[in-house]
Amino acid sequence: LLPMIESAFNPTALSPSDASGIWQFIPSTGRHYGLKQDTWYDGRRDVVAATQAALDYLEYLHGMFDGDWLLAIAAYNCGEGCVTRAIRKNALEGLPTDYASLELPNETRHYVPRLLAIKRLIDRPEQYGLAIEALPNKPYFNQVTVRASMDVHSAARLANMSSDEF
Repeated sequence: LLPMIESAFNPTALSPSDASGIWQFIPSTGRHYGLKQDTWYDGRRDVVAATQAALDYLEYLHGMFDGDWLLAIAAYNCGEGCVTRAIRKNALEGLPTDYASLELPNETRHYVPRLLAIKRLIDRPEQYGLAIEALPNKPYFNQVTVRASMDVHSAARLANMSSDEF
């Protein structure tokens, strides 16, 4: 559900801080997790590659914060250093170091509850008067390998579809 919050599942989403793709990787984190970025290809916008990178990053954060998903998700949003500093500050002051007790940026204070709210809506839509259509358990798109650089408009034309659909 994180891409819902990060980008509304838009693979071309770009933030003011240059975070890109459905998982909103900044360039340095993307490169750290193996997402190539050059003139023709930005792995942050590659749904499959970026999803694997995001899962690797989330697994790392989960371990870093001793299995605490709330802290891991907060760190995904504001950075592991930000959460670590907030934990260290609270620990030095003898305060609790759980997510709810930390002083974090405003965006992060809203980010984790937003994810939890969406999770609850998806888990219990009828409780909130929602009807969510079941999605078939099958791939939504096909992935192809190209052996040379090609712009999207040319590829779409060769596939007999519009650039938007492609």
